[in-house]
Amino acid sequence: MSIHIIVCIKSVVKAAPKGVARRTPDNSELNPFDRPALEAALQLKAQAGASVTALCMGPAVSSEALAEAMAMGVDRAVLISDRALAESDTLVTSRVLAAGVQKIKGFDLLLFGTRTADSDTGQVGPQTAALLGIPFISGVRKIDPEDDGWTLQRTMDGWQEDWQVRAPAAATIDPRAFLPRPIGLKGISQVYDQPAIEQLALADLNLTVQEVGLAGSPTRVAALEKIARNRRCTMLEGEPQKQVEDLLERLTRAGLVG
Repeated sequence: MSIHIIVCIKSVVKAAPKGVARRTPDNSELNPFDRPALEAALQLKAQAGASVTALCMGPAVSSEALAEAMAMGVDRAVLISDRALAESDTLVTSRVLAAGVQKIKGFDLLLFGTRTADSDTGQVGPQTAALLGIPFISGVRKIDPEDDGWTLQRTMDGWQEDWQVRAPAAATIDPRAFLPRPIGLKGISQVYDQPAIEQLALADLNLTVQEVGLAGSPTRVAALEKIARNRRCTMLEGEPQKQVEDLLERLTRAGLVG
């Protein structure tokens, strides 16, 4: 049985910029929540002989994230990049990724990180699955291939849930469940031996300019500002016993304990 897994990844900005920041390799990185999703796919590759494709939507600098995915061990890397995609919200991003998945064709499992380190919405995975019309499970901690699909395990509200789904299916990966492998020099050198990252533009996806970017986005960020925190920290002096007594006295005085 030949299994094909697609992992959707994203290049994120390392720190919140002041104003409009130009994306560069220095201020961008592979979304840390995507690394466990890549690891889950690569473990299935070793276990079941699967092939793994990394798919990313973003500016040209996103090729750095795809290169890291290739160094980890994915077989194929595809970048969707077009200036018309700028300022796309999560729904448009999902629409573009769904079109990219359909362009790639033939997959059994579609994986996502549980969220991204920049926008932190957690919406792209389930939205993409809905647009593709395939079953979706969130927060997956274990994946086992079956004859015609997958058994997916997750923990929710103190319960362990085991789900059986037919292929193709989609899932987000619990970041605590899969420890990403370190990338050695061999993995880095192999990136340069593999074919170049494949490129897709808007014209390749059967989408119009009106369906993507700001024009196709029903939501947009109205404002972005840092929250001023007025918390103060007081260090308690003395031996541990005295620190505990002082802490209890302060909490009692504040009405937090009775």
